[in-house]
Amino acid sequence: MPHSVLTALGLSATESGTYLGNGEWSTTGDAGVLEPVNPTDGEVLARVQASSQADYERIVERAQAAFKIWRKTPAPRRGEAVRLCADALRTHKDALGSLVALEMGKSKPEGDGEVQEMIDIGEFAVGLSRQLYGLTMHSERPGHRMYEQWHPLGLVGVISAFNFPVAVWAWNSFIAAICGNITIWKPSPKTPLSAIASMKICNEALNKAGFPDIFFLFNDAGSDLAQAFVDDRRIALVSFTGSTRVGRHVGECVARRMGRSLLELGGNNAIIVDPTADLKLAIPAIVFGAVGTAGQRCTTTRRLFVHESIFDDVLAKLKTAYAQVETKIGDPTDAANLMGPLNSREGVQAYLDAIEKAKASGGTIESGGRALTERKGNFVLPALVSGLTNDAEVVQTETFAPILYVMKYSDLEDAIEMQNAVPQGLSSSLFTTDLRASEQFLSAWGSDCGIANVNIGTSGAEIGGAFGGEKETGGGRESGSDAWRAYMRRQTNTINYSDALPLAQGIKFDL
Repeated sequence: MPHSVLTALGLSATESGTYLGNGEWSTTGDAGVLEPVNPTDGEVLARVQASSQADYERIVERAQAAFKIWRKTPAPRRGEAVRLCADALRTHKDALGSLVALEMGKSKPEGDGEVQEMIDIGEFAVGLSRQLYGLTMHSERPGHRMYEQWHPLGLVGVISAFNFPVAVWAWNSFIAAICGNITIWKPSPKTPLSAIASMKICNEALNKAGFPDIFFLFNDAGSDLAQAFVDDRRIALVSFTGSTRVGRHVGECVARRMGRSLLELGGNNAIIVDPTADLKLAIPAIVFGAVGTAGQRCTTTRRLFVHESIFDDVLAKLKTAYAQVETKIGDPTDAANLMGPLNSREGVQAYLDAIEKAKASGGTIESGGRALTERKGNFVLPALVSGLTNDAEVVQTETFAPILYVMKYSDLEDAIEMQNAVPQGLSSSLFTTDLRASEQFLSAWGSDCGIANVNIGTSGAEIGGAFGGEKETGGGRESGSDAWRAYMRRQTNTINYSDALPLAQGIKFDL
């Protein structure tokens, strides 16, 4: 019997992982099987039939045909399609949020919050569909008008990660849709059920309203189709969310064929707490940033720099808070729990390896630091580690687990320098009540991250702002602000309405 959450979403014990368009799900049964596991108890949730090469070719062909229709659809009408998707997601929010928690391992409130992000970006996209503005420029030539406009790119590929199994797709696909593009989605093999459910919810809403297919889906049992996807010249833009290692490969492959890539990669995010900080704000932000989603967010707080004058006090408060979290680690579908499991056994091993490296480098485990082997599932205790320096190898490495390295500093400039002295550049935060400190942190010589916050944590970015980071984080931007431009091509237009033809550099042809 399938889990009750699957039943509530119309999913069965065996599902096709391929949406071919035209209301058709593939019946391929010989391309491999994905068996997503509940990280709470290690049980297989369902079987997902993987996509074949023939399935992939059919998807791309149908997506190309759909694009020819969709690009002619007025942008506000495209916005109406996305609005219907957001409304449908709102109807199914509770069930889909529960599935995200069940399959990925994040808490039920976080699962619901992820679906709310899908709804929010949908509503943002609806408004944006009437605001795809271009500039009008003054021409230097008499009797000429010059302006720019933005056109759809074509097919957009989205490769999402397990930690945000549905929101990342929505951030990309809803914005891409109002820009006139068609999206093909390859989700993480660890979370295919959340993807299938999302596609069914949105495609049913679109089909009922008479819209063409604008979203397609395939699941790869290995990596061959994913590699073909990245190499495919028909895919104008590939948006990849995942590790820096894989993201570098994706970026190189797409660049080799002169395509576009939007990379959202690793983060090694830091919070700085200065002597004037309001600890009633700082402590909850640090704890949530470090243990939320069991440390499996790209914006997770992984490093903490505390002024030496308040270091002992802050560490003591964190140890007390972590002791409270330890009593509420368990089934993420139970809203009473604050932290669920890591998504995989490999994640647990990476956590344990990092703890051993921290100890070998002279670190002290102040709290946690072990796996909960006495119970089923991939549960660990969130770890607080002191005694290391920022240049320690383990501190410089992003471990996708709830490990927080706590370090002292004496001068804000030094703290900012240490914060910046990692390969990644995603999210950062300063807790202070000193105006000069906050302005220094936000200046051109302050934080080098794509996100810099004051008196809020490193995680929990709003959809209205552009999301992304610098350096090995990849440089991509998704979601709000003018991130929509990544999904369109810019065209500069000049119209001569005079009876003369002035040529560049004053050249004259007497013909």
